[in-house]
Amino acid sequence: MTIPNAIRITDDLISAHGLKPDEYQRILDLIGREPTFTELGIFSAMWNEHCSYKSSKRWLRTLPTSGPRVIQGPGENAGIVDIGDGQCVVFKMESHNHPSYIEPYQGAATGVGGILRDVFTMGARPIAAMNALRFGAPDHPKTKHLVAGVVAGIGGYGNSFGVPTVGGEVNFDARYNGNILVNAFAAGLANTDAIFYSKAEGVGLPVVYLGAKTGRDGVGGATMASAEFDADIDEKRPTVQVGDPFTEKCLLEACLELMKTGAVIAIQDMGAAGLTCSAVEMGAKGDLGIELDLDHVPVREERMSAYEMMLSESQERMLMVLRPDKRGEAEAIFRKWGLDFAVVGKTTDDLRFRILHQGEEVANLPIKELGDEAPEYDRPWIVPAAPAPLGAVPQTNAADALLKLIGSPDLSSRRWVWEQYDTLIQGNSLQIPGGDAGVVRVEDHPTKALAFSSDVTPRYCEADPFEGGKQAVAECWRNLTATGAEPLAATDNLNFGNPERPEIMGQFVRAVQGVGEACKTLGFPIVSGNVSLYNETLGQGILPTPTIGGVGLIPDWSRMAKIAFAGEGLAVLLLGGPDGWGTHLGQSVYLRDIHGRVEGPPPPVDLDAERRTGDFVRGLIRAGRTTSVHDCSDGGLAVALAEMAMASGIGAAIDAPGGDTAETFFGEDQGRYVVAMAEDMRDAVVAEARKAGVSAHMLGVTGGTDLKLGDARAVPVSELKAVHEGWFPAFMDG
Repeated sequence: MTIPNAIRITDDLISAHGLKPDEYQRILDLIGREPTFTELGIFSAMWNEHCSYKSSKRWLRTLPTSGPRVIQGPGENAGIVDIGDGQCVVFKMESHNHPSYIEPYQGAATGVGGILRDVFTMGARPIAAMNALRFGAPDHPKTKHLVAGVVAGIGGYGNSFGVPTVGGEVNFDARYNGNILVNAFAAGLANTDAIFYSKAEGVGLPVVYLGAKTGRDGVGGATMASAEFDADIDEKRPTVQVGDPFTEKCLLEACLELMKTGAVIAIQDMGAAGLTCSAVEMGAKGDLGIELDLDHVPVREERMSAYEMMLSESQERMLMVLRPDKRGEAEAIFRKWGLDFAVVGKTTDDLRFRILHQGEEVANLPIKELGDEAPEYDRPWIVPAAPAPLGAVPQTNAADALLKLIGSPDLSSRRWVWEQYDTLIQGNSLQIPGGDAGVVRVEDHPTKALAFSSDVTPRYCEADPFEGGKQAVAECWRNLTATGAEPLAATDNLNFGNPERPEIMGQFVRAVQGVGEACKTLGFPIVSGNVSLYNETLGQGILPTPTIGGVGLIPDWSRMAKIAFAGEGLAVLLLGGPDGWGTHLGQSVYLRDIHGRVEGPPPPVDLDAERRTGDFVRGLIRAGRTTSVHDCSDGGLAVALAEMAMASGIGAAIDAPGGDTAETFFGEDQGRYVVAMAEDMRDAVVAEARKAGVSAHMLGVTGGTDLKLGDARAVPVSELKAVHEGWFPAFMDG
């Protein structure tokens, strides 16, 4: 069969579509002829890194993805975990890194829109969002512009749509100067008997286009996101999509209303690669073919080609396989919400992906091979070199070091950021950003709540990707535990540089192995996620950043812990860690920000001890023995204590029996929690902890308006707050 092809396929055109010569030869062998221009675009969309995971899927298969509560693991729009009482939580994290660097407002906004669609496509109403953001050095000329645009985009979309932003991260490092990271997380609630999937079933059924009209925005976006940046970065601006949160809100309500009618057989978000990816995935999963007639696709621009329509990433669109007898009812719902509803094709029994445009067949491809036969690479990789041992570290006055750290770019308050987000909409938020995890009450249940956290420490991953991967999982698990939540499952967003460089691929492999080991030991399966590679500009790669987003269940939110000291006269304990006191300064922020040194190994993670300590701390919270808990992470014990004092306005006098040293107060040993409780419980808790194999030490007592660390001068909590809150507004206003 010959399909007309008005555009000649050249080597330059193939390269411009991100296809290597051997990949193009694979296409020729697969279809037995030269592809049309539209078909070349379809292969480019389906076989790029962003959609096919061709460099990563070999390693992703090694991750634990199942567990007693897991309903749906990777492979669908989002992961699903059972929370009891006929309810489930649906969640996922995805990147919008490249678009957000090119056009920060729309890049970040459409990242939020896309992850929300992934959740409500499955029948869940979104209840929480988070974001993990990495920017370049504060003194880089683009950083302030990018921070302002990304934060405004996240707030502009999420606030208008009506979902609370309950947590996240913001960090700065020169390695992100040319390639920022914007990782967006969303979670929703659904009934376990009303979950919707993307697998098409049945022959001759209508394929329906839902939502907003198709334009030229985002054409080639997934291909752009699968390549590193070069000197022509500004020319990529047209590949960034434009979002409309109000249309998305209408789409949410229309979809949820439609799902109640029994009309939906399969439904898929049009995300990366738009109409192409959604149609292929629906058909291939159901062992069906799909035929589309593009003349029926609602468009907002004139004279759009088949190529543009198939690769457009216009936002707020869905594709659905519909029960024919429900067509009238379904269309009425979408018209009521002011949205487009158009039958654009049908399912077939021939496993072909056919595209018609203006009476001409412009594509006819084997549908399963578009996904199943995508290249899969076992890329060469080398084990990253072990970091050299840490040399002697000078001692510094603890009070002076603490003030410098909490006023630094990485440890200062993020209030400037999260106050631009609506953190309370829907009326279920029980903890706002600034604590260990965001917490949202489960509607229609008297006591249940869900906790959410996002974590990774990229400098640890750079020094030792395996330990860094373990630590990202452990810290997320620990932050959920610190609220009293049982960690249920995780989603990952694996951000790395160019996988064609063996040293970068080595970082990826070792980090995934670390993530996998931690998830297995902690019973914290990965149920969804995203891989973002080629995050580099002119050969300069980002820090390896395997972000972990986690979800935990609190059975009774009246017994929930927060980071604030709950009152005066409470005993302050340190639970967990190798010997209870700080010992490890390698890769610490103290070493970096006080002494200008980035060296040594990161702190090791003892996963068995992590689980033992976390289970013990969670038991204290659920027994009502403490409501003041905070994990130790960046900045060690001193920063954790300062954050608890600032959150409450209550000071504390802290002894230093471990030695009045930098290691004691600023060591970043893992698996530790600061816990405050009534003094008459202290001795019993210490004894119980040690019996359970958990180190436990008395630190001091809360009270007054100063924080005093060992022999260092007392620092007023008001001074800590002023320094902590000052950096971000000064940076953005300066």
